[in-house]
Amino acid sequence: MPTVSVDDRSVEVPSGTRLTIAIQQAGIEIGHRCGGKARCTTCRVEMHEGESSGMTRAEFVRLREAGLLDSHRLSCQLVVEDDMRVSSVMTKQNQGWPDTGPALDEHLVPESDRFERAFLEAEQPG
Repeated sequence: MPTVSVDDRSVEVPSGTRLTIAIQQAGIEIGHRCGGKARCTTCRVEMHEGESSGMTRAEFVRLREAGLLDSHRLSCQLVVEDDMRVSSVMTKQNQGWPDTGPALDEHLVPESDRFERAFLEAEQPG
């Protein structure tokens, strides 16, 4: 099973687990204010190791619109396939939220198709 290291904690999770869920299993209350649908960027993480080269179209569009495409990934749109090391950005504690957001679906939403960034950039220039 892959190991996810987030901030100062680590957890082993089955391959295919959504990264947001793995982070929660590590005991970190990461934000997912849109319910994990790639609409809000509150689940964004900084990737240090194990970054997937592919991304969903929804993740690409949201990160590009927010000016975060080169620095962050959306944990709600990533699945753990290999060991990863990440830093969480927005948590219940550091944002003062009453909760982290709506319950997450076990599977990626709105879509699970993954594309190379260059393909997505060519598809949606600008």
